[in-house]
Amino acid sequence: MESAPSTYHQRVAEEKRALIVRAATTLFLELGYDRASLARVAESAGVSKATLFKQFPTKAALFDAIVTESWASDDELDVPPAGDLAAGLTTIGHRYAALLTRPEMTDLFRIVIAELPRFPELAQAQFAQGKMPYFASVRRYLDAEREAGTAAVDDLDLATTQLLGMISNYLFWPRLLIPGWTVSQARTTEVVEDAVRTMLARYATDG
Repeated sequence: MESAPSTYHQRVAEEKRALIVRAATTLFLELGYDRASLARVAESAGVSKATLFKQFPTKAALFDAIVTESWASDDELDVPPAGDLAAGLTTIGHRYAALLTRPEMTDLFRIVIAELPRFPELAQAQFAQGKMPYFASVRRYLDAEREAGTAAVDDLDLATTQLLGMISNYLFWPRLLIPGWTVSQARTTEVVEDAVRTMLARYATDG
């Protein structure tokens, strides 16, 4: 009998949390991290200050939530099974492309870049809580392929950087600099497949 109210309250809390995170992202972009007060975030999200402070006692905690949700993906840490390097790299490549082309990812980087001179801790949070966990998941996959004998990788960090860099350099970074930059789905697929072919040429074995 008590499970329904508990589920209901949890759902309401999650909905309010999402409203707060979206409002904070918008205000951080519009006003800057320093000028966007928590009180103003609460007003924009349509929640009480008490509700906001219960979820996010500090502005830093709120920014951490933006980072976490920007990088969140149901399958981001679901490393493909080793044994088929082409299939695994293709899966990872398409996942990364989908992640990078989400609006919230662009918003996150714009906030970090704009506030970097005054708030370097934002970049540190973005790197430690967002980029590095994702990087580590791809690194684990390449390590598993190396152990399986299907990839000859001496430097896992370099190989991971090469794969992600080939995709992000075309699909993501221009979006921060060029207004209206868009890439079709067909072109996105081409970018991922070309990155995979390059990785296979460099690291695939006969195993």
